[in-house]
Formats: sequence, C-alpha cells, structure tokens
Amino acid sequence: MSEPFRVEEVESVTPPPKARVEGASAESMADTFGRKRDYLTGFLAQQPVAAGAGEPGGELYEAVVGALKEIFDPEIPVNIYELGLIYGVDVTGDGDVAVTMTLTTPNCPVAESMPAEVELRVSAVPGVRAAEVNLVWDPPWDPAKMSDEARLELGML
Repeated sequence: MSEPFRVEEVESVTPPPKARVEGASAESMADTFGRKRDYLTGFLAQQPVAAGAGEPGGELYEAVVGALKEIFDPEIPVNIYELGLIYGVDVTGDGDVAVTMTLTTPNCPVAESMPAEVELRVSAVPGVRAAEVNLVWDPPWDPAKMSDEARLELGML
C-alpha cells in the first residue's frame, strides 16, 4: 500500500530569477517589440477592389443571377438558381452571357421549354447583348447541389 501525501508548510518561496538580456534597456525593448500605433495604417487605407461588371459581385453578373432567381421549377417551389440547376454563369466584357445548366432529370417535363425561358430572361437583362444556354447532363443534378435556402424552403433542414 502506498504512503499518504506529505504536506510541508513554508513561510515564503523565493521567486525564480527573471531572464535578462545584457545591454538592453526597457526603452529599447519597447521600441523593438512594442506594437506601433500605425501598424494597420496601410491596411486600413486600402480601398476594396471593385469587381468587374461580368465578374461575381459585378453589376451585370448579379443582375443575370437575379433574373435566374426569378425562374421557378414547376414541380418544386424553389428557383432554379437556389435549386442548384445553374452550374455556371459566364459574362464577357461585351455583354455576352453563357449559362451552363442542367435539369433535375433528363425526363423533366420542362426539358424543352426551361432552357428557352432561361435564355429569354437572361437576354432581357439590361446590358446583356446576347445570351446562350448550354444544357448539360454531366455532372448529373442531385439534391446536394441545393443551397441551404432551398433546403429550408423544402423542409430538408
């Protein structure tokens, strides 16, 4: 069997010695390692880089995405963008837009009309010169492509 713990009471303990650097004064240490008041000045003075009109965040790109969000799947009460049917939106500097999209299944009842509606709606966005829709089946659509907003709307979250 092991012995019980021994307790020893002491009056005081000598503090351990502090590390010292020969030839360094408190002022020089503060100058070297201290935080400078202007350490963020250059960072805070920078202005955000504006996105080009056809880039994500740009005016034309966001207008095209807004138009896509107004198109709803007839069988599912969610817009095609949040549903994950839009795989890509490419906008050129001249205002040409190419939308790459899919449908929930190749046998979708709107397989013939949906791409035409997307092309019509995107063409109507001010600043768009021409619109082209590329319907693809690879990769196939699955519910994992839906946004959280779509899942919430459908009660899947």
